[in-house]
This record gives sequence, structure tokens and C-alpha cells, in this order.
Amino acid sequence: METYSLNEGELNAYCREKGLYPETVKKWQQNAINGTEGTQSINETTEIKSKLKKEKETSKKLKSELNRKEKALAEAAALLVLRKKADAIWEDPEDE
Repeated sequence: METYSLNEGELNAYCREKGLYPETVKKWQQNAINGTEGTQSINETTEIKSKLKKEKETSKKLKSELNRKEKALAEAAALLVLRKKADAIWEDPEDE
């Protein structure tokens, strides 16, 4: 919005001041005029949404599997600790 009414020289000065490239600002202006961020078609948008949905499902499954494995690992660790404690309590008298 700030740059819409600027001429070429003023736009270049503005870009230098803000650390931007004039091409980028022009692209932003064009996208604002078009009302979109790109030139994606409805099919591309639908395809992206379906891929995103699949990725979310995969992520959910992987998180569930990781949670299950973490619980199993914690249980195994607890059993090992208990076994060591039991062995320490009931060790063979012959060993002494």
C-alpha cells in the first residue's frame, strides 16, 4: 500500500531504505491486485489440501506409535530396575 503511488525512482529509494528488492515489491503489488498470493488453480489448491490431510494423518499415526513405544520402553526399564532390586534383596547366600 505504501509503494503503490510511488514512481520508479521513489520506489528504488524506498527499497534501499527498507532493504527490499523492487521486483519483490512489484510482485507483492501484483498479488494484492489479483487478490491471491499466487496463480494456483483450484485443482492445485485441492491437491495441496489433500496432501496436507494425508501428512496430518501420517503425523498422527507416527505420534501414536511413538507414544506406544515410549510406554513400552518405560515399562521395560521399570521391570529391569525391579529385577535388579529383587536380585539384590534375594541374592544367593552361597555368593557371600
